[in-house]
Amino acid sequence: MILYFSGTGNSEYAAKRIAAELQDEAVNLFHKIRRNDCSRINSETPWVIVTPTYGWRIPRILQEWLSKTALKGAKDIYFVMTCGGSIGNAGKYVRKLCSKKGLSFKGCIPVVMPENYIALFEAPEQNEALEIIAKAEPVLDEAARLIKNREAYAQPAVTLKDRLSSSIVNDIYYPAVIHAKKFYATDRCTSCGMCERVCPLKNIDIKEGKPVWKDRCTHCMACICRCPAEAIEYGSHSKGLVRYLCPKQL
Repeated sequence: MILYFSGTGNSEYAAKRIAAELQDEAVNLFHKIRRNDCSRINSETPWVIVTPTYGWRIPRILQEWLSKTALKGAKDIYFVMTCGGSIGNAGKYVRKLCSKKGLSFKGCIPVVMPENYIALFEAPEQNEALEIIAKAEPVLDEAARLIKNREAYAQPAVTLKDRLSSSIVNDIYYPAVIHAKKFYATDRCTSCGMCERVCPLKNIDIKEGKPVWKDRCTHCMACICRCPAEAIEYGSHSKGLVRYLCPKQL
């Protein structure tokens, strides 16, 4: 079974492509995370977790959900991590998580997809995004082939930079950067409520026709990138930047 979390569609596309290759089920974890639904799940096929990379590790909200949820049946578990460039030493931390859950960690494979983190970076225009995705597709197909053959993913060499990024930098980055204080709605807001509906943490309320962000945020970029009026900004950095949603669907 393929379980995926996705803010702007990259990991969703990756999960569905792998699911199609394996003829397996792809399950969106959005509602489970949003409802704090940690009820047991069963699968007779290997577990495949498809996730974006946040601060060179899996998102903390996903790690929390996985920690609380019993994954029964199959013992093998694979991780497919979409990223803008690197997953650092993420494999070390998911291996520990799998060990605690009694699952057999079969590796963690990075898949470079278009950048969506417009809180700090810039997303590509559609043509460039499609080129990046085209280069990622053979990697996704190879990831599926290895799962089908029950082969482990080869783990790349981990550099000192990777170790520091996934440990010290991640520990500093989350409390310093991952918050909703800089999000705000401009006068372009139409009060449609889309931002509230796409937030996996129920962190947005609509008050007097405008979104108000609370104290939980995972920086998935769903609110800012899925706003149909492009009415949400993140400080001054996001002004004029492309809003990214994965341009390919399955």
